[in-house]
Amino acid sequence: MKNITRKYHLFDAKSKPLGRLATEIATVLRGKNKVDFTPHIDGGDIAVIINSDELVVTGAKLRDKMYHYFSGYPGGVRSVQLKDKIEADSRKVISEAVYGMLPKNKLRNRMMTRMKIYKDDKHEHKIEITH
Repeated sequence: MKNITRKYHLFDAKSKPLGRLATEIATVLRGKNKVDFTPHIDGGDIAVIINSDELVVTGAKLRDKMYHYFSGYPGGVRSVQLKDKIEADSRKVISEAVYGMLPKNKLRNRMMTRMKIYKDDKHEHKIEITH
């Protein structure tokens, strides 16, 4: 197996809308931005996301976008607005958006461990590349 070098990439959640931010993070975690990308090898980099509390969402999505959960029991559907989900934990919103954009295979959970999300701009990582 080849030697994989991982770099840190810094993403600011207040600079781009949620969907565009999530696609860029998923690309870095998967390693598609590297010249030696191979789909079956986990060769991605580390993503550091700051300012998750200042998450940007366009249009009326804060009010209109709903997340639905089903317990499996009759009447067990629960719905939560995006606004309420961001107030509860903005890091989870970004994490779920990126999780849905990664490939559905055994590498996904390993890729997710390389994503570090912070509510403000304080972090302890040595950043080389910024987005």
